[in-house]
Amino acid sequence: MTANNKLEKSFGTVGAYSGNILFLAGIVLFIIYSSLIALFLLCLGAFVGFSSTSVLIDFDNKRVKFLNNLWGIIPYGQWMDINPDMKIGIRKSNLKWRTYSRGNRTLDIDTADFLVILFNSEEKEIMPLKKAVSLIIAKVEAESIRDQLELSMI
Repeated sequence: MTANNKLEKSFGTVGAYSGNILFLAGIVLFIIYSSLIALFLLCLGAFVGFSSTSVLIDFDNKRVKFLNNLWGIIPYGQWMDINPDMKIGIRKSNLKWRTYSRGNRTLDIDTADFLVILFNSEEKEIMPLKKAVSLIIAKVEAESIRDQLELSMI
């Protein structure tokens, strides 16, 4: 069984929104003018707006794969085998995305999530496995992943 856990947008919330606007502008320009600039806006907007990160967990073969989903459809990553001495833990993630308006006002977007993390034998972070909105959900997910991969908790 394989689980695909989406983590976040590659360019953040503001970048994804801006990319979607560029993508829509490229569609409109391509319909009206059919120009190369429209194709450039389409490609750039799709890349910035739809690119994201995710993690594939193969429970049967005990391996994980961190993916960068380019343009939202092309997964790029490398499989990593799970060793029995690896551990699972939970860490709070506080991300702040900041953008500036033309009037030099700031817009801050705070995201506070909990990440289920895969650690190596020296308890150094390897990669996030799953994102949860609360600590209780993160603990349940961490225990589920731990049981399926037969690892220990930190």
